[in-house]
Amino acid sequence: MLQRFKGHHRPARHHREPAPFWVYGHRGASAERPENTIEAFALALELGADALETDVHVTRDGHVVIFHDASGARTCGRPEAIAATDLATVRAWDAGEGFVAADGTRPFAGRGVRVPTLLEVLERFPETRLNIDIKAHRLDAVRQVVNTVMRANAAPRVLLTSSNDRVVRQVRRTGYTGPTGIGGSGAVRLMATPTPLVRWRRPPGDALQIPHAVRGRSLGREWLISRCHAVGIRVDFWTVNDPEIATQLVAAGADGIMTDDPRAVVPAARAARDARG
Repeated sequence: MLQRFKGHHRPARHHREPAPFWVYGHRGASAERPENTIEAFALALELGADALETDVHVTRDGHVVIFHDASGARTCGRPEAIAATDLATVRAWDAGEGFVAADGTRPFAGRGVRVPTLLEVLERFPETRLNIDIKAHRLDAVRQVVNTVMRANAAPRVLLTSSNDRVVRQVRRTGYTGPTGIGGSGAVRLMATPTPLVRWRRPPGDALQIPHAVRGRSLGREWLISRCHAVGIRVDFWTVNDPEIATQLVAAGADGIMTDDPRAVVPAARAARDARG
């Protein structure tokens, strides 16, 4: 049985069970396959990723689809907004159109790669952990995401998050029983609050998920990771495609690494985790 995401209860004052270490396929193995597609997800898992990081939007007719951008322009060559388009039309888009290989070719264009629905992914990978960034910020769309996960009985393995605090609050207000991320203001609070006060100012949520660096300065600081661990919050970093940076983050105590390139990063991250003990 795979380990599950922990729920969002607060930990006991003097005890914390160590968080499991995971490498996430960021939009799948998106360095090698069109992002946020079944093909990219399958390859990420084949290459050793423990979990999948992905994004969702909601179509005009209420279906939750796996997609990062608000429109299909970048990845599918279609300018229409997801929110203004029905599912049948989105499913007809060529999700391989926007992928450009290292040699400048488009090897997946016209190859039948499609935009999957969230339900399709949950069913296709029934034992896989998912980390879902809700890009649709309308409250009715948030409820649709939650309902889809709950209907699939997948809440224990699906963390729902957003940088938008209002979205994350709405997820919790729906009664969602799975884990949740920490929104933007909560992340700032964790980093700005003096360590002795963090326990009393702990933001709700289970995971702090932040870039590994901002303006060239690393956020993979042991003091920040330890601060989060002290109040039962796991720390995941994105998007890490350099094995050396992944190694440094894991050595500092990171619980998770999100990468476009599992082929390069999984071995390095795992070796660093084993060395950390």
